[in-house]
Amino acid sequence: MRNSYDPADVRRTIELLSSRVAAAFARDQPLNIVGIRTRGEILAQRLTSLLQNQGYSKIGRGVLDITLYRDDLSEIGPRPLVRPTQIDIDIDEKPLLLVDDVLFTGRSVRAAMDALSDFGRPSAIRLAVLVDRGGRELPIQPDFVGITLSDVPKDHRVNVRLAETDGKDEILVEPRM
Repeated sequence: MRNSYDPADVRRTIELLSSRVAAAFARDQPLNIVGIRTRGEILAQRLTSLLQNQGYSKIGRGVLDITLYRDDLSEIGPRPLVRPTQIDIDIDEKPLLLVDDVLFTGRSVRAAMDALSDFGRPSAIRLAVLVDRGGRELPIQPDFVGITLSDVPKDHRVNVRLAETDGKDEILVEPRM
């Protein structure tokens, strides 16, 4: 199993993810892209830029904070950090691409879909993740994947770091602390 991916690897992976998304959606049709805070938000912005460079002009953007929708809220601590959700777009009857950095148990995606239902009803929700590490606890699968890491031990984490928040693009597989 490979344990680290450098900035060039991350860039290529995001470009691959962008090309997979582009193959599934028409350039002349509306598409809403919503990132799950924090790194899903950054990935969504990068995907949006790449798609716009390919001629996609009808992209709506949103950011979703799922903190209060999580089923493990009591485990986060007494004062979870809740940041604003920004969905100032019409999501009804338009396809929506939900973006996150790592897909593991599926619980974050379930929380995101619950949160999205408060804003409307997309014609379809598709899931794009930078890393699919397997280990699902819920029947949720991504539609678009950058990297699949199916042999990550349960006692390890897949940490995605992005320049906008972490100063550097990298993916590391590390033991849980």
